[in-house]
Parts: sequence; C-alpha cells; structure tokens
Amino acid sequence: MSRNKFMTADEAVKLIKDSDTVALIGGGGGLMEATHTFRAVSRRFLETSTPRNLTVVHALGIGDKKQEGMNHFAHEGLVKRVIGGHWVWSPKMQEMARDEKIEAYVLPSGCVMQLYREIGGGRPGLFTHVGLGTFVDPRQHGGKMNKSAKEDLVEVTNIGGKEMLWYKSFPINVAIIRGSFGDAEGNISLDQEAANLDIYAAALAAHNSGGIVIAQVRTAVDPNSLPARSVRVPGAIVDAVVVDPDQRPSYDLPYDPTLSGERRGPITLDPPEPLNIRSLIARRAHKELKDGAVINFGVGIGEGVAKMVSDRGEVGRYYQTIEHGTYGGSLLVGLLFGFARSPSAMIDGPSQFDFYAGGGLDLAFLGFGELDAIGNVNVSKLGGLTVGPGGFMDIAQNAKRVVFCGTFDTKGSAIDISPAGVKIKRAGGVRKLVQSVEQITYSGRQALKRGHSAVFVTERAVFELAEDGLILKEVAPGIDIQQDILDRMDFTPLIPKPPVLMDRDLFTD
Repeated sequence: MSRNKFMTADEAVKLIKDSDTVALIGGGGGLMEATHTFRAVSRRFLETSTPRNLTVVHALGIGDKKQEGMNHFAHEGLVKRVIGGHWVWSPKMQEMARDEKIEAYVLPSGCVMQLYREIGGGRPGLFTHVGLGTFVDPRQHGGKMNKSAKEDLVEVTNIGGKEMLWYKSFPINVAIIRGSFGDAEGNISLDQEAANLDIYAAALAAHNSGGIVIAQVRTAVDPNSLPARSVRVPGAIVDAVVVDPDQRPSYDLPYDPTLSGERRGPITLDPPEPLNIRSLIARRAHKELKDGAVINFGVGIGEGVAKMVSDRGEVGRYYQTIEHGTYGGSLLVGLLFGFARSPSAMIDGPSQFDFYAGGGLDLAFLGFGELDAIGNVNVSKLGGLTVGPGGFMDIAQNAKRVVFCGTFDTKGSAIDISPAGVKIKRAGGVRKLVQSVEQITYSGRQALKRGHSAVFVTERAVFELAEDGLILKEVAPGIDIQQDILDRMDFTPLIPKPPVLMDRDLFTD
C-alpha cells in the first residue's frame, strides 16, 4: 500500500482543531524548531481566527526574543493556556501571562519531557522528587504563574514512604516536531540536527492520545531510502510531513556537520575574554572543576565557564553535558546555547534528564536571580515576570555540587577590577541577596536534606550553603566587608574570622 503524507504547512496546520493541546519542540535560537510550520499556525489564525483556545506545552524555551518561536502563538484567542519550561525567548507570551490573557504554568523542563513519555505509555503521570520544596510544589504555587491558572497540575503523594510529586498526565492532541529527512511513509531522520530533544516522546504522546503528529523536515527522500538506524520517529506515528527547504540548524547558522555530530572539526581556541565582572566570576567558578567530573553548564555566566574550558583546551578533562542531550564538544553560548560543535554523543532529552534526576552529575554551573538567607534561589519569576527555570530545577536539585554564578547586585552598578582587587564605585539599584526570594526555584533545605552542596560565586564574595544558612567563605581583595557586602544585602551571613581572600591571580588580566 502506497502512502503520501507530504503536505504544505498550510494544509498540515488545518489538522489542528479548536481547544486542542499542542506539544511544541525546540530550544532557544531556533534549535530543532519547526519555524515554517509555526508561522503557518499564526498565519491561519490571523486570517481565519482559527484554531482557538489552544493549550500549548513546551519543555524548553522556544524563540529568538523577538518574533519567532512561541511568539507565533502569542495572539489573544489563539492560546488559552501555556505550560512552559522556559519563557524568556518569547516576550510577547510573557506579557500575555503578566496581563492575565492566558493561563500561565511553569513546570521543570525535564519533567515536561518525561511526562510526554508517561502520557505515551498510558500511565497516570510522572512521579518524581524533582520540584519538592520549590514553586512547583502544590504547597507553594503548584507551577501556577498567574491568577488565571487555577487547575492543579501537580499533587504531593507518598510512594514507599517517600514524598514525591505527581505531575498528572493529560491528552496531547497535536505534536509539531522537526527532523532533517522525511519520506512519504512519514519516517523521520534527525541525522543533520544539532540535538534530539524530546522529539520522539512528544510524538508518542500525541499518537497514543489519539492525536496527530506533524513533522517538518528540510529534505524529502524516497521511501525505503533512510537507513533504519537513522529513523528516530517511525512513520507509524506520523500523520503529516511538511518540507521546508530553507530550514537551518538555527535562525542564522547554515548547515554544519560538526553541529550535528556527523563529523568532528578542529576546536578553535579564542583569545581569553577580557577581565570584567562576568569573566571574573567565571574564573572563580572555574576553580571548582575537578578532573574527570561529569558537569553541566547553564545559561548565563555559567556559559562563561564553558567558554573558558573550550578556550583553554580543557574539553578532554571533563565530561561535559547539556540538558538538550549532548555530551562533550565545544559549547556555543548566548542565543546559541544548546548547540555544541564536535560533540561526543547525543541522546534524547528525557533520557538525559533521567541521568540528571538519578544523581549522575557531579557538578553544575548555574546562574541565580535572587538568593536568600537559607540558600533558596530564584530564577523563575523576577520582577513579577514569568521566566521559568528550563532545565535548572532538574539539574540544580540533583547535582552533587552546584556552583551558582551571578553578580552581587544589578541595575546600574559600577565596579573597577584591577590586580589590586575590586573597587565598588556605585552599588546596583536592585539587590539580589534578599531575606526571602520571590519564588523558590532551588531549595537550600532540600539540597542539604539530599546531602548535596552549593557555593555562590559573585565578583566580590563567595558564599557556601550550610545548615545554619550561608557562610561568607571568601572576599575579594579591596572589598570592605561591612560597606560593600553586609550593607548591600538583606540578611547577615555567618562570617568566619577572618574570611579567606579570593586568589589574587583571578584579578590579573
């Protein structure tokens, strides 16, 4: 029996009905994003006012912080509810959440990916410790990010005497995924993609919920021409194949076989980043590395540590991972976070988060927006704006040691860095070390309960998590402890006498 599942994007998106729950795949910067199909959804709605009242689910942040990605769904009436892991890539959707125009929920990225797998397997949901003691714990906010979000998506339960969170299953009506090659049977290969993400899990969830799977690819190929091991999503669960010959690895990058792992390329060593606040923090954080450690780098200043590892030719000293499912290689930063050149391995996203949840990480380098007196960290809601943690929670809660990297304060600070140390010329207008964080994304109490450790690195001080609170462990040369630290935070840390000075070699350009 011959089949032909090829359709135009406009034909494919007509399969989406009012009130459907739609799973979207992608990472910031256009990683694995079916942009051509997303545009068709937006175009159909603007022209016909359909589909309406969608529930959109996505694990990672999707977009370019301007008009692509989730921004194509940010129309009043098109979307009723969003369950997203990370929101900063879509300012329009953030505004809709703030203005109560949608029901806004945030769940950890890993839990969303793994929940797709549970939905596809016909199970009642995901049972995990990830999220306990944080804003997704229903004893706090249950992942609800505005007043319009009223349904309980998460419950506390007890299994075998252990407290767990239950992320409840729900049907997925449509999955919009992406690959490199597709045939008329619907078989999809990811051979030239820069990650696998949660492609298969989302497709499985949609198909086994009685829904449809729309797959966008760059190249159409003849039936039976794809090697079986190249097919990551079988035609049996794909309903429509959309071809976009202009599809690229990201919004801007052309096809590059070193990004897809098809071949290795030389790693170009860049000049060291000039000494500034961010590079100073990254330098101090870099000292936490141990040879042979399995590590993860988060977005933000943590990327600076990854760049330092690459620039110094140290990639082979550690086992680098990112939550997108990639191991090794030279990690890209900024809008291309999630891409790696010449990776050593690529696995699917839910399996990568299994590795994290089970304690496979030795060390993680992550950012912080707010830090409080008992070691809680907020990166998920800042200034009343929905941000979302992405993979932060899955990683931070389970790594044996977390190195949080961030500036001591923000908004308007002026700091001089010289071989003599740090001089604060003007304090920032917004304090980051507060009595209580606006929202708990990382629970210091839960970390200690699990026997994990954490250190908080800033440009002027280093703090360590302890049972009694935070300990001021190190101070930068040139810093006045009272004037530059204690007077600029909302709580008093434990202070050994005297605190250790940060290594002076950190301050030499």
